[in-house]
Amino acid sequence: MKPNKNSKFLFLIISLLVLSECSSFSIQELEAVESLLNRLDTKKPSPSEQESAARGVLQRLLPTYLSSFEFKIITKFSDNRVYGNSDNMIDKRLQIGLIFFKVSNEDDPFRKVKFLGTIFSHVTSMELNYVLETTPWVYIVLEIAFPMLEKDKGTTAVDITSGLHWYLKYWCGAHVSWDKTGGAQLGSVLSQDHYLPFLCLVGLGKMGKRDRLDGTSGVNLPLAFTGQEAIWQKEFNITKQDLNDFFGGPAFLAWARMVLPSFSGNVPAALKAIFPTANISRLGDWNTVDGDPRWCCTYLLDPSDPLFIEIGEAFMKQQIKEYGDVTDIYSCDTFNENSPPTNDPTYISSLGSAVYEAMSKADNDAVWLMQSVAGNGLAILFRLIILETTTDEGEELLECMLHNFGGNIEMYGILDAVASGPIDARVSENSTMSLPHPILQFTKTLRQIGVGMCMEGIEQNPVVYELMSEMAFRSDRFQLEEWLTTYSHRRYGKSVYQVEDAWKILHHTIYNCTDGIADHNTDYIVKFPDWDPSVNNQLGVPEIIQRHKLAGVQQKIRFFFHETSSSLPQPHMWYKNKDAVRALKLFLDAGNELAELPTYRYDLVDLTRQSLSKLANEIYLSAIHAFWDKDAKALSLHCLKFLQLIKDIDKLLAADDNFLLGTWLESAKKLSLNADEMQQYEWNARTQVTMWYDNTKYVQSKLHDYANKFWSGLLEDYYLPRASMYFTRLLKSLKENEDFKMEEWRKEWIAFSNKWQAGVELYPVKAQGDALAIAKELYQKYFT
Repeated sequence: MKPNKNSKFLFLIISLLVLSECSSFSIQELEAVESLLNRLDTKKPSPSEQESAARGVLQRLLPTYLSSFEFKIITKFSDNRVYGNSDNMIDKRLQIGLIFFKVSNEDDPFRKVKFLGTIFSHVTSMELNYVLETTPWVYIVLEIAFPMLEKDKGTTAVDITSGLHWYLKYWCGAHVSWDKTGGAQLGSVLSQDHYLPFLCLVGLGKMGKRDRLDGTSGVNLPLAFTGQEAIWQKEFNITKQDLNDFFGGPAFLAWARMVLPSFSGNVPAALKAIFPTANISRLGDWNTVDGDPRWCCTYLLDPSDPLFIEIGEAFMKQQIKEYGDVTDIYSCDTFNENSPPTNDPTYISSLGSAVYEAMSKADNDAVWLMQSVAGNGLAILFRLIILETTTDEGEELLECMLHNFGGNIEMYGILDAVASGPIDARVSENSTMSLPHPILQFTKTLRQIGVGMCMEGIEQNPVVYELMSEMAFRSDRFQLEEWLTTYSHRRYGKSVYQVEDAWKILHHTIYNCTDGIADHNTDYIVKFPDWDPSVNNQLGVPEIIQRHKLAGVQQKIRFFFHETSSSLPQPHMWYKNKDAVRALKLFLDAGNELAELPTYRYDLVDLTRQSLSKLANEIYLSAIHAFWDKDAKALSLHCLKFLQLIKDIDKLLAADDNFLLGTWLESAKKLSLNADEMQQYEWNARTQVTMWYDNTKYVQSKLHDYANKFWSGLLEDYYLPRASMYFTRLLKSLKENEDFKMEEWRKEWIAFSNKWQAGVELYPVKAQGDALAIAKELYQKYFT
């Protein structure tokens, strides 16, 4: 299978509707959103399904305590009593809802917990401890951070899980992150001597290990991926082979298939044969080397063609039949990362009308969810617009954080903006934002109704995502540095002053990127420059930096990172590496206390990796200067040091399970049902993180290294040979006093890349070595 032609960014949305905070909404607007919520509520899984999902999550998270808990979703609550009236809440910034549990603290050694119900109230930890210690049978009161529970409303598992997660974090000092970023720190929960809290999760199907974090973080509008092949095959008789040319390959699903989508107008080429008189045209090139239609140029059915609405309605109905009537919210983005045939407002308007008419014919209550890109001075935000076109004033905004491209591994963020942006927007007058239209040249004012996260890859920068996931619950400004101190305590299970001081440094350096550049890891190790030093003999200010700037919404974000031939591409650097190295030293100093914790080990390896990678950038530039100075000895020294750094970083990454190429490849192969699929899936997995395949003999893919990764195995067997080939030719060029043979270098390394993509060699799936010892060794070697 091949990379997609009609790429999409969207990976995950959190839509947390904080209606009580949006006092500027009119009654009609509140009623419209409330009506949507009520409709979605009727489509949620049954209580038994949610309870079963909760037990499944508990079994994965705390398996030895599964029999100690009972789960019960309350479908309707009709009591508005208030428990307690203290203003000293667990978190004063929240409207506090309460979850009541019945607990035995006499006979049951595990103090069995049974869910009973929810009400609004305030409670302090002192009050709760008092009732726990003095009452044989008590109601345990846990906060839930949703201000929307009210009379005659039931609870959802997401409500419960979000509140329990907050409780685990801020009462028990626990921490839950993605498995590949250190996983969970639950030692502080298990050490509680009064009772054992639990987690439950919305029953949204089999979502794997990610579900326990999504649910506890308050995700109530996730976009899941599923194939549209069945829809095209069953409704329109499109063959599997024709669909193979329309969809992306297995490793590119995150860019190619969105669910639940409506009909956008993009159609398989085979539809022309089925409907020969249809007005179907081909869109322009999508980032290919030579315009090869295998990799680009999707077909678009004209919105004026009556077939548009007919096909759109049939597509939607078949999709609902296939996957169930599970939502009224449908994503549609016809021109994501490509351009319409014309910018004529009449055409754009007719397309929008056709899209929504087809959507609403299949679902009378359909809500169109669309994405738009904009940037502000501090943060790059990916904004999703809910377009409720059944009313004249039906446009609302979910303000989202677009933080990661290609699943790159790089410590990066703008924590101050994350901590302030959603709150500032929420409390500002009218709670609105001005947003440029993604295609037309006008600005629209939209009402903010929620926040979310849209990233191309997860499993990196856990601090950024934990902070952003809290912003839906927070209505008042707070001290971020204090939050980071508690984050450190929770993530490592104890208060250790060295790592707390380290996080203060990281806050003002790595996690304080205010230069307006959309970060995409372009460090020289993982994105080696395709650049001729013989022709270009000055560094200057590279065009790529200017192309990083969010100058306007007409630019396509994925294209900001292409190299130019006129100057050497510069990696993004927004802080002084020596400051990050100071933070690294503090992490190392805390190693004796924290070395056994996976969360600490992940952060230590990641920070060491980043510090060494930035050092490698400096060494590469020194090598280029030596070449220009015709200093063969210095060039050789710098080249060897660069290559040794790759080897050393690979050794470091090999010491932590979360940085292994083998895990990625084996997970892909395990999805296969036969030998052919196994070969296909492995090729896809290798291709996605390297070339993206669209290359010629002498021209690499324009998206090469787009999804680069700092993974052990990938550094040693892919990035190292590529850099070695380049430096060998660079040294030869200098010694023989001749120009660098750029074409020969390209031919050599592209052939090597294609061969590696087709390889089947095995890589470790378990860590090897002592991460702390290796990190200390590399610190001494390179930074002292």
